[in-house]
Amino acid sequence: MRIIAVTNIKGGVGKTTTAVNLAYLCASAGHATLLWDLDPQGAATYGLQGEAHEQASAKKLLSGKRELPELVLATGYPGLDLLPADFSYRNFAVHLAERRHPTERLLRMSRPLREIYHTLFLDCPSGISLLTENVLRAADCVIVPLVPSPLSVRVLTQLCDFLVREDWTDLTLLPFFSMVDRRRSLHEELMAGTRAQFPQILATHVPYWSEIERMTLRRAPLPAFAPHSEATRIYAALWAEIEQRMAAVRAAHADANADAAAGPWVRPEDTPAARL
Repeated sequence: MRIIAVTNIKGGVGKTTTAVNLAYLCASAGHATLLWDLDPQGAATYGLQGEAHEQASAKKLLSGKRELPELVLATGYPGLDLLPADFSYRNFAVHLAERRHPTERLLRMSRPLREIYHTLFLDCPSGISLLTENVLRAADCVIVPLVPSPLSVRVLTQLCDFLVREDWTDLTLLPFFSMVDRRRSLHEELMAGTRAQFPQILATHVPYWSEIERMTLRRAPLPAFAPHSEATRIYAALWAEIEQRMAAVRAAHADANADAAAGPWVRPEDTPAARL
């Protein structure tokens, strides 16, 4: 099971919209997909018309009194399930701090899901905390929506610096621009400058359109209620680009592992036979 986190230290950048739409597109491609709403505000849960379980508190999950598979809800969309948020998640970091190996708890908790799902999406709250560290340690790929603003660029720098300090340099970090208004020259300038500073930023960007905001009113993924819209096409292009990047990283890791297994490379002219 691959784990894809959608996160940003800064709020209001389109994390939930991204997580819901990408999870829907992943499921539509035939992959068993689960979206775990880790934000106590529960926007993804609301958007997928889910309801929190009465016994799904963060404390019970972390103590082992509840297992994640017990709490999964069907969304009504083929292949897409939901782990709904709970308001107690606001204290997730507090309860994590009380456990042994607190930065690894989320990864351990997800293990029972591995035989069930192909992809687990994590819709994460803003900020950086012990929960954020758990997410970054558990994830194979981190998708970072960025509004073209100086503060967004600053928090991306902070996130990259944090990963370097923790030596998590093998984590696939995929930022992209969200809520882009092409009519604003500042957006264009910031996008160009940030792409030069962070070449890993995805080419696809998501515009600031009212059609995308209607997701909250419809309480449904955009591709579900507007499958032929231009906005849906953009999210499909974004997901295709993410899939390509992840595939390239997997291929690079496979090549590196194969080289390591083969042992040190020896030039033909350095072999004993060649020297005779």
